[in-house]
Parts: sequence; C-alpha cells; structure tokens
Amino acid sequence: SKPNPPRQPACGSLSSPFLHPERQPNPKQSTGSNTMSRALLSHILHRPPLLASRSGVRGGALPSRLRALRLNCSAAEATASVDEAPAPPVRKKRVVSGVQPTGMVHLGNYIGAIKNWVALQDLYETFFFIVDLHAITLPYDAPELSKATRSTAAIYLACGIDSSKASIFVQSHVRAHIELMWLLSSSTPIGWLNKMIQFKEKSRKAGNENVGVALLTYPVLMASDILLYQSDLVPVGEDQTQHLELTREISERVNNLYGGRKWKKLGGRGGSLFKVPEALIPPAGARVMSLTDGLSKMSKSAPSDLSRINLLDPKDVIVNKIKRCKTDSLPGSVASPSPSHRNLN
Repeated sequence: SKPNPPRQPACGSLSSPFLHPERQPNPKQSTGSNTMSRALLSHILHRPPLLASRSGVRGGALPSRLRALRLNCSAAEATASVDEAPAPPVRKKRVVSGVQPTGMVHLGNYIGAIKNWVALQDLYETFFFIVDLHAITLPYDAPELSKATRSTAAIYLACGIDSSKASIFVQSHVRAHIELMWLLSSSTPIGWLNKMIQFKEKSRKAGNENVGVALLTYPVLMASDILLYQSDLVPVGEDQTQHLELTREISERVNNLYGGRKWKKLGGRGGSLFKVPEALIPPAGARVMSLTDGLSKMSKSAPSDLSRINLLDPKDVIVNKIKRCKTDSLPGSVASPSPSHRNLN
C-alpha cells in the first residue's frame, strides 16, 4: 500500500519548527523508512512458516488442519494477552515550582516552599528548578549569580529534595522557557501586566525611568514556566496568587485563540493547548514575616540582612537576629529590647 506522507505540525502548534528544528523529521528519510517498514512487516506476516516447507507444501499453502490449528492458537493467545494485560498506571498530577538564586535562601523560602516540596515529591510528579532568568530582571553580578545558582541547587538536595523522585534543573538550561514566553507575549495584553502589584512596587523603588522591560514582562516568563510542563498544581504564597491568576488568564486566552473549533477548521489541532493550573497554597507558612518590619514578608531583596534568617547563617548570627527582632508587647511574650521594636503585626 502507498505510505501516508509525513504529517506536518499544525500552524500555531507547540511542535512547530521554530521551537524544535532539530526534532523535525526529514520527509525523504521518513517516506523511505515507512516504505521499508511496511515491506518488512508484510513479508513477515505473509511468509509461510517453516512447518509448511518441511512438509513439502509449496506456495505457502497450509493443510486445512494446520491452518485451523494456527488460527485457534492465535485466537487463544490474543484472548490470554487481553486477560493478562495490566491496567494502565494512574497518572499523577504534575506540580511545578522554583526559587530565585538571588541572595541567600532564607527561613521563609524553606517554610513556605522547600519544606512542602519534600512532601509533594512523594504524592505528585514534581519539577523543581532554579529560576535564574527571573533573577536578572534587576541589576546583578554575573559571577555571584552563577555561584548562588549552584548553592541553591545544593540547598534543594540538603533539605530533602530527592533527584530520583523529582526533576531538578536550572531554568536557563531549557531554552523552551524563553521560546514559549515570546509566543505567549504576542497574546498577552500589556494592560494585564501594568496591573501587577509587584511591578508597581519594584518600579517605584528603582525609579520608573531606570526600570528594565524584563521587570514588566517577567510574569509572562512565569506563565511559560508553568504552562510549558502542562502543570496541574502550582505551590504559591499569598504574594504570588496574582501571578498565578495571570497565568490562568493567559492559558485560557491562548486556548480560545488557537485551540478552538475555528482554529481547527484552519488547520490547527483544536482542543485546549494548555492546562489551566490551580493554586496549591500551604496550610501554614505561606507568609513568613520580616524580623524588622511586621508589615512585610521575609525577603531576600530586603536591604537589611537582619530582616531574615538565612539557612546558612551560623548559630550565633541566628541568635543575634532573633534577639534584635521585633516582638509583641503582650503579657507572656518575649520582651523586646526597646519600645521601638514592638511587632506591628
């Protein structure tokens, strides 16, 4: 029979030559390979068995008794294979998350993220990566960023992330993150990005005229990080729920523009291109507050190192930070060194 021509990827599909040119099949090689495979398969299926040649039967014709025996055995084997076929494994839901390698990983990162990852890796299919591309939205030192990336990966392993259960990698090592970001950017209204609270806060601190474009568009990169792996759940803190909601809106918009029936009539594959992810908010530790400002969360970008407890801080440094932190001036609570150190929570 005439082989079918190799199927070309649909326009707008994520398997387009733009994304993965090295994975696109050569039409000539594919056609020749299909022809050889069909010819070989046809030869094997229609070749007379050795029993026929030994019995003196020519032309591949089998005696009726042997033909009946062969058909009965084939039917029995087919029935047995159907009965003994194992049930397909239940697919685990997929979880994707990451931490920036800027600064030192602190107690808030551990309680709000990494500690929960250790439990999630036994329940879900997990992808935990170091988001170094997000770390360059603000001025940075390249050698220090490279060192911090390796340090963050080591902290992942030291805290209990098992590489045999979870996928651990560096964001910039997978170029599809950037490629998908560019495709999603073409479908993301700029008005959505202007509403992001973190962009407003960071741009105000850095000065609107000196802010890079990446600070505005990095939520699209975050959406790419999530949608690229068809994630079901995303562990987020309270401060990241707006970014996840933007990811959901982008996925629904792309699905509507390029995955509906109208697009299928134009040659697309139809259906949803991306899953719409859900938030996975931990029951406790979703927002660990700063040691020096009770209204702000513990952050690696805070100017004072006294505002956070880094995981690699020596014991005496941790003790000193706790002694100096703001506390509640309530009966039974730890007394603060001065009234100015009263907790604002």
